[in-house]
Amino acid sequence: MSFRAYLRNHPDEKGYYGEYGGVFLPPELEEAFTEITQAYQTICHSAQFINELRRIRREFQGRPTPVYHCERLSKKLGGAQIYLKREDLNHSGAHKLNHCMGEALLAKYMGKKKIIAETGAGQHGVALATAAAFFGLECEIHMGEVDIAKQAPNVTRMKILGAKVIPVSTGLKALKEAVDSAFESYAKSYKDSIYCIGSALGPHPFPLMVRDFQMVIGQESREQFLEMTGLLPDAICACVGGGSNAIGMFIPFLNDPVDIYGVEPLGRGEKIGDHAATMSYGSKGTLHGFVSQVLMNEDGSPAPVYSVASGLDYPSVGPEHAYLRDVGRIHYTSATDEEAVDAFFKLSRYEGIIPALESSHAVAFAMRYAKEKKTGAILVNLSGRGDKDVDYVVEHYGYGDNYMKF
Repeated sequence: MSFRAYLRNHPDEKGYYGEYGGVFLPPELEEAFTEITQAYQTICHSAQFINELRRIRREFQGRPTPVYHCERLSKKLGGAQIYLKREDLNHSGAHKLNHCMGEALLAKYMGKKKIIAETGAGQHGVALATAAAFFGLECEIHMGEVDIAKQAPNVTRMKILGAKVIPVSTGLKALKEAVDSAFESYAKSYKDSIYCIGSALGPHPFPLMVRDFQMVIGQESREQFLEMTGLLPDAICACVGGGSNAIGMFIPFLNDPVDIYGVEPLGRGEKIGDHAATMSYGSKGTLHGFVSQVLMNEDGSPAPVYSVASGLDYPSVGPEHAYLRDVGRIHYTSATDEEAVDAFFKLSRYEGIIPALESSHAVAFAMRYAKEKKTGAILVNLSGRGDKDVDYVVEHYGYGDNYMKF
């Protein structure tokens, strides 16, 4: 199936990617999501909307972001060459602005006055607060208290940009609970607001919308790598929590002879509650209005999750990822906290690039791949920068002197 044919057929009209996806909502939100679906299906074919989004990406976001060859790190590893798609250079410091500007533009088209969202690592919250300021919209961000403590710099940035940050103190006080809280708020105010989901998950049409807005990453990467080297990479990889940066990177490469790897957080190990590696340890279930792979307790409730990277500690994954794994196109693997922190320091020391802890999981896999393959090239989606993580990393791991051995 060609790339264009794939996009036409996935998802289907009910929002399914194979057996995953769909729309499972309380009755009071069904009308609101139908309105969003109809509005998006209209504007995604509008030349005016597309041209405005392209202008914003060029003049405000600073796109295209470059592809960079990690020459020193690759030499140290002595194997395949590592390249980075530098989404950390996207305005606001991560890939999240790619879909936030699109969703905010949609909200403006629909006549909404307010945008509501959840955030884990805070990058989605910062991006949405940035988009709200750009378009003159109110912004409400729900964030678990654990993540607020870990990601204080991003909380400050959200408030400076004018967002109202709602602390969430229920359950594990992390990303899942932030999603629960944001949905509750949206259910009370959907006539004047729109819920901007922070990843390629949730009820249809959000997995579709976020994928479409994020595909700019893979489209640019493919062109840039060909121009740089005359070849396609042997492999590409990206970290996977909900999966927005990864799906945006992966989809434009689906028809190419390129190995694709999604890297999940294995955290402290394989025990339930010590990781958030949904593809490895989850099973089919429903969470937050869609069907996908879900990490569950024996009673079927969502299991507790953990990762050193706040943006990855979610007990499910986008439905398109689950589908692409089942059909065998994408391989899903994992990296531990220690591997991610090791990659964090090595990329910082050898390339002068401080990555987000989320992105460090993908860098960790690329380092492993480079050692094993010896030749060829792997392209990593460096989905965000690590400014938000430096205080936490230094407090818990020092300045990295213990991580310089290969």
